[in-house]
Amino acid sequence: MTDSVWMLVLGLLGLVALLVLPRRVPVAFWWLVGYPLVAVRVLTTYRATMDACGLTVPASAMRRATARMIGREAGPVPPRRSFPVPTGSGLVMRLRMATGQAPEDFMASADRLRHAWAAHAVHIRPTKPGRLELRLIGWDVLADVRPSHRLRNSGGLLSLPLALRDDGRWHVRDFRAVPHELILGATQSGKSVFLRNLLCGLARQRVVLVGIDCKWGVELAPFAPRLSALADTPDRANELLDALLEEMEARFRLIGLKSVVGPDTVLTSDIWGLPDSVRPVPVVVVVDEVAELFLAASRDDEKRRDAMVTKLIRIAQLGRAAGIYLEVCGQRFGSELGKGATMLRAQLTGRVCHRVNDESSANMALADISPEAALAATSIPAERPGVAIVGDSSGGWARARSPHLSLDEAAAVCRATSALMPPLPRLDAFRPLVATAVESPAAPSPAAAVPVARPVTE
Repeated sequence: MTDSVWMLVLGLLGLVALLVLPRRVPVAFWWLVGYPLVAVRVLTTYRATMDACGLTVPASAMRRATARMIGREAGPVPPRRSFPVPTGSGLVMRLRMATGQAPEDFMASADRLRHAWAAHAVHIRPTKPGRLELRLIGWDVLADVRPSHRLRNSGGLLSLPLALRDDGRWHVRDFRAVPHELILGATQSGKSVFLRNLLCGLARQRVVLVGIDCKWGVELAPFAPRLSALADTPDRANELLDALLEEMEARFRLIGLKSVVGPDTVLTSDIWGLPDSVRPVPVVVVVDEVAELFLAASRDDEKRRDAMVTKLIRIAQLGRAAGIYLEVCGQRFGSELGKGATMLRAQLTGRVCHRVNDESSANMALADISPEAALAATSIPAERPGVAIVGDSSGGWARARSPHLSLDEAAAVCRATSALMPPLPRLDAFRPLVATAVESPAAPSPAAAVPVARPVTE
């Protein structure tokens, strides 16, 4: 009787584990249960599945002749595959296409392969001519993205893993490869969380952070301890852009001076070819709510707006070589923002589009990359904040979601890394004032508790 009770208890514990593990610890459940089952299913049904999906080719003459010699019929031949290798979110197989096959044939059948193997998703990616990578995803990796899942090694200076893609890889923001980026998203779409992850990642590196927030600084003020400059009004932003242009021109003069032909001179066209001893520190300019920056109610406002757009375009066109990078954020971005907005958009080759309120914003962000990406951005559900379409000018795009990071946690990171702020004298006049906490006495006197009015003096 005791043995029966123990068997029943163990069976109930196993049933509870099967019900709890997929939700609580999906990675552990995948390695223990999911991968063995899916791998066996893929190996045993591979030939039949490829044949049903139309991904096989007729047998060669040699194979048909050999089959006739032994009295058998040569069936269609599927692509050669490697052994399914497990990953943290699924498995990967390398495929070698047969003669006459193209990657588009496999991409068109990805959904049929997903249903045949009972997977959450199947992603096909060409690796080299004639070879493909088939990545099978075991569950919805975007349902719960945690900071602990982030890659430990970010890849060096100005390279940050910011969001987990739906194929199990991380979207890495590499400023040296994609210098400027446009981030769009409606209210409560997850745009601010993505920006917090970006700022916290940069705050841990020796990078000059510059903020432009014309909503009186309410969005970027919590990060003030780590910001070298902050402009909270359009007039202040206009002056800050002038200072950045002066800094950019000074850096180009430095590059030209160090590239003078000589016996030991190494020619370079950007700051990354300069010696470490004289190389300027990279600058990342975050423009939040770009629509507020470009709003104009009078002719003077229109002149200032056109001037700021021109300055941003100059920084976008020439800033990469000088180590000055743009990160433009907003709820919408369109031609109605004024002359030059479309030209500025063309320089922002990196694109991140969260849920938006109108189709025109999605088209402005992604239509020039891929019409399918713009269509995918309009179908992001409101109950999945943080999900975004990430892409670049190469035409590639993917769904991704950044790990949740609260405002308090992000502000604490900026306070803890304030000592890493590099000096940049041209921006000293725009450094934000940081309020310091003053400890109150244990027993305040009644006189100290009552505010005393003081006359205003010049």
